[in-house]
Amino acid sequence: MHIAVPGGTGTVGQHVVSIARDRGHKVTSLTRSEGVDLFTGRGLHETLQGVDTVIDVSGIQTLSTRKAVDFFTAATRNLLAAEKKAQVRHHIALSIVGIDKAASGLYAGKLAQEDAVRHGEVPWTILRSTQFHEFVPMAISAASIGPVVLVPQMITQPVAAREVAEALVDAAEQGPRGRVADLGGPRREQLADLVRTYLRKSGQRKLVVKVAAPGLMGQAMRRGDLVPAAGSAVGLQTFHEWLETRRPVA
Repeated sequence: MHIAVPGGTGTVGQHVVSIARDRGHKVTSLTRSEGVDLFTGRGLHETLQGVDTVIDVSGIQTLSTRKAVDFFTAATRNLLAAEKKAQVRHHIALSIVGIDKAASGLYAGKLAQEDAVRHGEVPWTILRSTQFHEFVPMAISAASIGPVVLVPQMITQPVAAREVAEALVDAAEQGPRGRVADLGGPRREQLADLVRTYLRKSGQRKLVVKVAAPGLMGQAMRRGDLVPAAGSAVGLQTFHEWLETRRPVA
């Protein structure tokens, strides 16, 4: 089939593009560099002509609830409107486990995205996954203050980005199924422990300081609300196995 991938150059998107092409599908990556702007809708009508399925793994880096909601609402509505005109048969959205228990920041944006998908006119599938293994170095970069890393108290169950991508391409091949089983990694971990492991592997001498994040998000992190419930799909690669496959960047 012909698959379009908004966010096709991102952490999961690059794997979606690679896997789908390896399976014999035609793939179009929707990025600003290719003249597509999800927020304004620029370029969508032309790019989606002849597309059978859209796998939306687009995102925004922000802590602002308003910015996240505005982006995902506009982007999803623009996508769905263009898909309807182009007669796209299936819209797949990647979401995040636990967003209904911590509706702020990025999670509030993903809730708005899911709502737009559910109420849209294109048959759909939604897959929620936990944070990817790559979340750990991103957290270190964002929360480092000199020799100190401030790490929120968080129970996490990280999953391999490639395994998430495989699940998304599987969903494309299976057709619209509504919300499918959540996907998490094979182990529950404390985020601070993963940060320490990454720092040791990359030779960084930093002090890890655990902090209690405020509000509903912080409570959800500490309670373990952001990991899949029993009966969810479980990935194979652990964080430590993933770490052995790459060279950590100091």
